[in-house]
Formats: sequence, structure tokens, C-alpha cells
Amino acid sequence: MPFTLATWNINSVRLRLPLVEQFLKDYAPDVLCLQETKCPDDLFPAAAFEALGYGHIAISGQKGYHGVATLSRRPLEIVEKRDFCGMGDRRHVSTRLSAGGRAVLLHNFYVPAGGDEPDPEINPKFRHKLDFIEEMRSVRAGFDGESAAILVGDLNIAPLETDVWSHKQLLKVVSHTPIETEGLESMRAEGGWVDLMRAHIPPHERLYTWWSYRNRDWAASDRGRRLDHVWTSPNLVDDMREVEVLRDARGWERPSDHVPVITRFGFD
Repeated sequence: MPFTLATWNINSVRLRLPLVEQFLKDYAPDVLCLQETKCPDDLFPAAAFEALGYGHIAISGQKGYHGVATLSRRPLEIVEKRDFCGMGDRRHVSTRLSAGGRAVLLHNFYVPAGGDEPDPEINPKFRHKLDFIEEMRSVRAGFDGESAAILVGDLNIAPLETDVWSHKQLLKVVSHTPIETEGLESMRAEGGWVDLMRAHIPPHERLYTWWSYRNRDWAASDRGRRLDHVWTSPNLVDDMREVEVLRDARGWERPSDHVPVITRFGFD
């Protein structure tokens, strides 16, 4: 079977464990990267995932906030759990696995949301977000004939005009301000990363992965943003077969405000 990778900000893995279990049963990705797990490592529901065949798990969590987890059917080697900006938050874990005859370095990120006020001088949360993106410049898409790299997660920035429901109305809203979008795109390009979602879905098409809980009828208003991303080293682009944004998941019972993004490759 072709190699399949999914990423999903689950907004509490224990609260939404039934949703994750059903997703794994229905879609069976080789690897699932979760963000905002809100769960300390010793309380992570590993047994539930192991029962579904995901016996290889890398977690970096904390009580009530943040947290990332990578679940895999394939053996994982934990490479790093990096404390970006020295804040003590659990927002990153990198692992290595074998896919397509290559050693693939996989980064799973949860970038700070940044609060409500897009001014780093008065909002320390926004300052933290900008500093976090700046520090991510050191994360490069290294690759050669025997290796590759993938970066996924909730990066909390919608970089393109078509990544938000209204470019003009959101220019001064955190997640789509020019200082964020330009910083993210600059960091991505400088690191040699390819935006795989936009390599598959043309930039002129609207694309969202998040819809606010504040919108009662989220589907009708469709005021979404693309906050979740899949980047790869250039040597994986030609192997991509499909990127699927599971929009229907936003309408599941007690859903996350984010939906899964599934990427399928042409190798096993």
C-alpha cells in the first residue's frame, strides 16, 4: 500500500479519542501527527492506539496545553523534542522512519497561536509566535538520494490570500497579518521546503483546514483558514499522489476546530 501521512490538530486527544480511533479505522494512515494534545506523557492514551496497530508512538506533552504526538505503524526513532524559544512548551517532536527506500526525518509542529492583538510590543504571545517562526529557520529540508524530510503540523498561519475567507478583512487579524505570512513563507523558502498542499491544489483555489467554534453554521458561512500544513524536501514532490483535506470532520460530533489533512505518496 502507498505510504500515507496525516496531520491533525485534535484539540485534546483524550476528549476526542473516539474521533481519532474512528479516523484511524476508516483511513488507516501509516503515520498520524497530532497537535494540541493537551495531555502529559504519562496520561497519553497509547494503549488505544496500539490496539489499532499504531505501536510506535513519539509524544511530547504537557497538562492542559499544547503537546504533539506522532503515531506510526512503522518503527520510529525519536530524534529530538526541541524547546523552541526556551519557554518549556511542548510544541515539537522529530522522528525518523523508513519510507520509499529512504530515511525520512519527520517534524511535527504546533506553532503558537499568538493571541488576539497583532502587535509584538504590547502582546507577548504574538512576540513569542514571531520568535518561534524565526527560530524555525534552522529547521532545514535536508535530503539526498537516501534521505528526505517532511514537516507537518498546525503552523497557525494562513500564508496565501486564498488560504483565508477574506484577505482584506483578515489583514489585521492574527494568523494572516503580513508580518506572519511573509515570515512563514520566507522561512519555508530559506529552509528549502516545498508547500506540498499547494503543489497539489493550485494557489488560486481556496483551501481551509480550520473553522472557528464561534461560527454556529460553519459550513454555510465557510469562514475558514488554512492553518495546517504539509511541507517536504524537494525530492518527495514527484512522489506525491494526493492531498485530501477531510472537511467533513469539522461536522463530526464534538469535533476539533481543525480537520485532518491526508497526504498519499506513490511509494510504500
